[in-house]
Order: sequence, then C-alpha cells, then structure tokens
Amino acid sequence: MDIAAAPVAEPAADRRAARTRRYLMTTPTFFAVEYVINPWMDASTPVDTNLALAQWDALRRTYLDLGHRVEIIEPITGLPDMVYAANGGTIINGRAVVARFAHAERAGEAIAYARWMADNGYQPFETRHVNEGQGDFLAVGARILAGFGFRTDSRAHDEVADHVGMDVVSLELVDPRFYHLDTALAVLDDSTVAYYPPAFSDESRVVLERMFPDAIEVTSADAYVLGLNVVSDGRNVVLPAAATGFAEQLRLAGFRPVGVDLSELLKGGGSVKCCTLEVHS
Repeated sequence: MDIAAAPVAEPAADRRAARTRRYLMTTPTFFAVEYVINPWMDASTPVDTNLALAQWDALRRTYLDLGHRVEIIEPITGLPDMVYAANGGTIINGRAVVARFAHAERAGEAIAYARWMADNGYQPFETRHVNEGQGDFLAVGARILAGFGFRTDSRAHDEVADHVGMDVVSLELVDPRFYHLDTALAVLDDSTVAYYPPAFSDESRVVLERMFPDAIEVTSADAYVLGLNVVSDGRNVVLPAAATGFAEQLRLAGFRPVGVDLSELLKGGGSVKCCTLEVHS
C-alpha cells in the first residue's frame, strides 16, 4: 500500500504577503530640536541637518525599492517637526482627518497637510478635540487602534470613528517616553501587531491580549530605541536598525525586517513610522 507523503509545512515567510502602499513624507530641510515637547528631545543637542536629510532619503529610497509609492509634501520654515509626517492626519476609508496638535509649536503643520488632502480629493475633517494623526490612530484590518494619555484626547476617538465609519479601540499610554501609540505598538499586517506592554495601562494590556493573543511583545532594549516605530507592507517591516532583537522576532514570525538608521531624527523623538503617513485606500 502506498503511503502518502506527509505535507510539507509552508515556510512562515511564504505565508506573508506584501501589498503596495502609498506614503506621504516631508523632507527634513528645517529639522532641528528647538523646543522640548517629549522626553526624547534635548534643545541643547546639536542636529546635523545634512545627516538627517541623508537618513531620511535612505528611508524614502527603501520604500521605492520595495515597490511603494512615495509623495512629498514640501516642508515649511519654522516648523522643525514637520518631517514627522505621520502626525499630520489620518486618511482611510475614503475619508481624511487632519491633525489638531496638542502643542502650539506644531499647529502650523496641520495647514500643510490639510492642503494636501484638499488638493488630492479629500475633504479634510477637523476634530474638536486634539488628535495627532497616525501617531495615535493605527489601522489594523477593519479596525483602528487609538492611543490617548499624552497627546490625542480620547474624546477625539469617537469623532474619528464617526467620520471614517470604522470601529475605534481606545488604548491608554502611561509611559511618557511612549507618548504616541506608534512608539509603543507596531501594526505588521491586518491581524498582527507587536507592542511593548509596560507602555500601556493594565486595562489596555488586557484589551491587547484579548484582541491579539499571538502578538509579538518586544523587550525594553528594542522599545527604548523606538524599535516599534515601524512601517510594514504585510511582509517587509521597515524598522530602526538598532532594534536587533525585534528584527529577529520578526524573522521568526515570517516577516522580513529591513533596518534603516534614523538616529539623527530620533533626537526629535521620531523614527520610521513618525516620518511616514500612509494613505489607506
């Protein structure tokens, strides 16, 4: 009697599928640390603008090499944090929400991002309460995870949910080093996330454990280099090069880590995701 060969297990990496993405970025032409609005910033630390530009351009080229579309929003003098494009708004489900920044120093950025939205067929919606765009609103499949505790006002969560027509799950951040959700949690595909548990309240950790029982939990060593501030296309995960432990966790989970050095932009409290606003279809 012939015995059928046992099925060969499909490599984890082969189960991951990349999807072409559309990203907005802003050149760090005027990047500097001129004020302090998060624990990563030190106004006495000099910034090498040429190095910041080179690192940012390497990130841009990485996206292009992976087959993604990148559009540039021109920077505005006097807005040194505008390079952190993710904070400019949320664009999803055919709707656009422009940021309402918590700090006056960044308020002018919203004008530029609202202009891009209007010029590209989106009616920019303004919330009544503070919201800092994709810094605190991360789409996972048909839901949005939304952070609060330091920047975005939790009351803005309902405003965004109503406008874009999607369920929003609120998550409380409790460590000021992780002042935006995208510094403490990474969306890897439509059902997979990674996160740093100590950044969240006990109640929010319970929510995450229930929603994502197979989530990747990163160590302090990787979290403290903003290793979770990543951009994923579902297979390729672009992340800070210093987050080597997380990179290995990603490999074991079937993702392809792509490390980039954004150490100069880290001086302002941002990394890969902070520099990237995704336009969701």
